[in-house]
Formats: sequence, C-alpha cells, structure tokens
Amino acid sequence: MSRHFLDLNDAGGDAIAAMLSDAIDRKAARSALPKGSADSDAPLAGHVLAMIFEKNSTRTRVSFDMAMRQLGGSALVLEAANTQLGRGESIADTARVLSRMSDAIMMRTDDHSKVVEMARHATVPVINGLTDRSHPCQIVADLLTIVERGKPLPGLEVAWLGDGNNVLSSFLEAAGLMKFNVRAGTPEGYEPDPDFIATAKAGGATVTVTQDAVAAVKGADVVVTDTWVSMGQDYADAKLAAMAPYQVNDALMANARPDAMFLHCLPAHLGDEVTQSVFEGPQSAVFDEAENRLHAQKSILLWALGQL
Repeated sequence: MSRHFLDLNDAGGDAIAAMLSDAIDRKAARSALPKGSADSDAPLAGHVLAMIFEKNSTRTRVSFDMAMRQLGGSALVLEAANTQLGRGESIADTARVLSRMSDAIMMRTDDHSKVVEMARHATVPVINGLTDRSHPCQIVADLLTIVERGKPLPGLEVAWLGDGNNVLSSFLEAAGLMKFNVRAGTPEGYEPDPDFIATAKAGGATVTVTQDAVAAVKGADVVVTDTWVSMGQDYADAKLAAMAPYQVNDALMANARPDAMFLHCLPAHLGDEVTQSVFEGPQSAVFDEAENRLHAQKSILLWALGQL
C-alpha cells in the first residue's frame, strides 16, 4: 500500500513529529551547502516526483522541486492545461501512467475529489499540494516554524483570523494530532468546516469559534491569517466588508502574548487581511515559514516513500 499524504491524518501525530525532527536535522546539516546541492546521504537518489499543477504556485512549486534536488532526486512539472488532463483524459488513466514513470505524484488542484481519485488509482504515493478542502503541506511547514522558535506544540494557543478556509481546516486537524488549541475569529457565514472541528475536538484539542476578533487573539502564542479571497474566487465586496474587522493589525496583535508570532502562508494582500506594520514587524515569521516549505516537503517526501 502506498503512503498517500492527502490530509494530516493520513500520517498521524507520531509521523508528523518525526517529520518535524527530520526537517530540523536536515536543515541544520546543510546550512553551509549551496542550495542546489544534495544532502550528504542523498536518500532519494534516482527518484522522480511528478508534479501536477491546476493552480498557480510559487512556494509549492519551488519547494517541491528543490526538495527533490536536495534529496538527490528530480522533479517533473506538469501543467494540467498542457497535458492530456487538459483535453479530457481521466485522472484515473493519468494516475496509472504516471505511476509507471515516476516514484511519487504531487497534485495542486481545486476540487479535493481529484487528488482522492488520483490516489485511488496510483500505485505510488500521492501528495496533496493544495485543494479546496485542505493544505497539509503548509501546516507541516507552519508547525516547523513554531517549533524552531521554541514554542512546544502541546498546549499551544493558536488564533486564526478571517476566512474559515482550507488552511484553517488543516490547522484544526493538526491541533487534534499535536494537542494544541485553536481559536478561530471568523465572520458569520465563514466559519470553519464542522467536520474538521469535530476531528480536532476528538483528538483532545479545544476549539473556539467566535465572531469577536479580540477574544480570538487574547493571550495567543501564534496569530495566523490568510488571504480573504482564495485563488479562483471573485473579489466580492460583501465578503471583504465582512472580513474587515478581522484584519491583523498592531492593535489586534497587542492582545496576543508579548512573544506571539505572526504567520501567513502567502501571498499576502497588505492592507486587507494584514497591515504592513505587522507583516514586516518583529513578530512576523512569514519568510521563515515560506523557507520552511522546502524543509517540510523533504520530510513529507521521505515519509511518503517509506524512508522516515
């Protein structure tokens, strides 16, 4: 059976902890190496990752490509519009072909059912690079950033502001697995997926959903937000107006712990979900977080390929 990574629960808490430990060690071990050189053990030498993109990407594309290079392997970039997927070939047939020519598949798409279908028919590991349901790879990088900054995950208080989207869903999943708590400040009608709330609570996390932004942030160790309008969505004036009270600004950050850190998965829309003063301020870890996509992807790949 292939080790698919479609959601965090596919791996589980122990495996995620192992990924974080491996990522920290590998990141430290190569600090003096050129970015394009392989790790000393080159554990994925000869391996190929096929990457399918149905959505635009900067961090996912570069981090997975560089992850394979640093692990000693290589990556193929497949734009869906320029493959037979764009002309109606089934996901099932694509999965079966790619499984015979590559060692793993990463898919970044809109509908989560597509990555599920890919995994159903692939005979190699399939990794969710982002769907409308979840973004597990991002959260491994976020957890890595949090741990690097000396914040233990058990008992951590995470505040989320804005849209109850796919990134929040994966944060909730992580909360149940890694035993931390989430307070989501969201406007009415934009609350997080109740299934992910239930999963987090079943794992022992405390989840609070509130329309009070200050209450969400009060005493938080980590404050997280994301763009209010995801890729493919129209800029709706009504949604932007509903989100406005949840902007992460200096006044709102002042309610968090003095040593609280700010995270954003990028790209950011300064002046909407976050102000420039917070984004560029001393509590911001957004570029450490972005870099950690690379280190997280390496450990995800090693886990999926049975080497972690």
